[in-house]
Amino acid sequence: MKRNYRTPFGEADLIAEDKDEIVFIEVKTRTSDEYGTPREAVTAEKQRRYRKIAQCFWKQTGEEPNARFDVAEVYADGKIEYIKNAF
Repeated sequence: MKRNYRTPFGEADLIAEDKDEIVFIEVKTRTSDEYGTPREAVTAEKQRRYRKIAQCFWKQTGEEPNARFDVAEVYADGKIEYIKNAF
C-alpha cells in the first residue's frame, strides 16, 4: 500500500491492491453535511486528476493493471462509508 502518492497532477491518498486490481482511494472527511456529502466533493475534475495520477503510477511501475477508483467517506462521528467503483 502507498500513502500520499504525489505526481505533477496531484496526490492519491491511498493506493492498494485488491486481488488483481490496483485501487486508487480518495479519502474525504466532513464535519457536517452542510456542504454536501464527502462523495459529492469528488468532482469530475478530481476524477480526471485521479485518472492521470493512475497513469503516472503505471508509468513508474511499468505495468497497466486493472484499476478501480474508490472513495472513503469519513465523518466527524467516526462513521466511515466505503464506496467501491465510485467513478
